[in-house]
Amino acid sequence: MPTRRSMIKTSAAGLVGLGLSAYMKPLLAGENRRFRIGACDWSIGKRCDPTAFEFAAKLGLDGVQVSVVNDQDIIHLNDPTTRRNYQKAARKSGTQIGGLAIGRMNEVPYKSDPRTEEWVSSSIDLAKKLGVHAILLAFFSKGDIKGDKEGTKEVIRRLKKIAPKAEKAGVILGVESWLSAKEHMEIIDAVESPNVQVYYDLANSNKMGYDIYEEIVWLGKSQICEFHFKENDFLLGQGRVDFQRIRTVLDEIDYSGWVVIEGATPKGTSIEDAYLHNVSFVRGVMA
Repeated sequence: MPTRRSMIKTSAAGLVGLGLSAYMKPLLAGENRRFRIGACDWSIGKRCDPTAFEFAAKLGLDGVQVSVVNDQDIIHLNDPTTRRNYQKAARKSGTQIGGLAIGRMNEVPYKSDPRTEEWVSSSIDLAKKLGVHAILLAFFSKGDIKGDKEGTKEVIRRLKKIAPKAEKAGVILGVESWLSAKEHMEIIDAVESPNVQVYYDLANSNKMGYDIYEEIVWLGKSQICEFHFKENDFLLGQGRVDFQRIRTVLDEIDYSGWVVIEGATPKGTSIEDAYLHNVSFVRGVMA
């Protein structure tokens, strides 16, 4: 991998992961743990549904990444009553709102549709009200920018325009795409904001043939806001990603924060059974 001028390598010497005293217990508000294990609401069959938090607690998760999938979701979630319902559901279950994800941008591209600029802006307001640290910006399907020079230029222009608002709110905009680490950094360096980072999806990058272990170290914790722990058609630990090696590189870059489980439900396996396995597996690896 090429050397990025601003890359800072960190050492894992002396780093010890914190033990999990309650192996399958959700993270309670105020607890200080190095890793928080979440799941996408769409992956546990609870898209845009406050009951996701109760189900997440049953699965042993620490929180839920909430999706924005249509034009009305941000307006809906910004409604004070709806927002309180989500917060109440999270508190009651002992879990957290682990983040927001604007998956709608896969079909309504950020690179071309003017509506998406307002969505991102409104999502920053929502994230601040919910106490959410990161917003996933999706760049797949119609929103794909891999090999699209003009589309990438427009994405950079829009991110550069909205970045000061994200900085002021203390919210990270996480780019998830088919791009390599180097291609992601070309965007981040052009935007010139610490609040635009990579949302690193292990399965997506592995599928593209990137060396995910090397990429994570090269990017470092200052450029990765969160991770999707993901497999396609496999339970975690039974697919293509070496999660024990992932844990080693997370130690190397001294990463702490959310690891969010996505997918990893093979055909013929129920969501509940799959996620009881997935959560137990991740807790074992990250303990």
